[in-house]
Amino acid sequence: MAHRTESRSPCVVITGVSGAGKSTVARQLAERLEVPFAEADDFHSPASIRKMASGVALDDRDRGPWLEAVGRWLRERDATGRGGVAACSALRRRYRDILRAACPAVTFFQLTADRTVLADRLGGRRGHFMPESLLDSQLATLEPLEPDERGALLDAAPAPEEIVRTAMKLLTGPGAF
Repeated sequence: MAHRTESRSPCVVITGVSGAGKSTVARQLAERLEVPFAEADDFHSPASIRKMASGVALDDRDRGPWLEAVGRWLRERDATGRGGVAACSALRRRYRDILRAACPAVTFFQLTADRTVLADRLGGRRGHFMPESLLDSQLATLEPLEPDERGALLDAAPAPEEIVRTAMKLLTGPGAF
């Protein structure tokens, strides 16, 4: 695994299903790293948002342009050396491969949690387009990070601050990515 130089900030994607805490963890990690933050939901087309809001899961035709846009954002951050942190579901290996093709140095932290925890979190959300009814679809789609993917699975149950501390240790400690 390649190690980043001290002069370059990392490009990181916090992945996982809806309700895992991607956005909260990614925002806090970006603040700790002093790098830009991107919410991948903001890269969805209006048509895709309408589709999900009506309870229909996206297909790969919907996801392709969205993942490419997130990948461009990562590539731009990496090219400047400034780095960045994005919250993006990237549930399948092939979706992460699209992001990795755009930014080969990207590190993925995939948040994992029990279905009950996720459903409780989604049930408490207000104003988000992703309905709880799509949770099972996302869990069925989820492919855990594979050993050759730079990154780690992180338990989403602890407080976001604890998850961020763990991510920071993995990014900057001995044997860092």
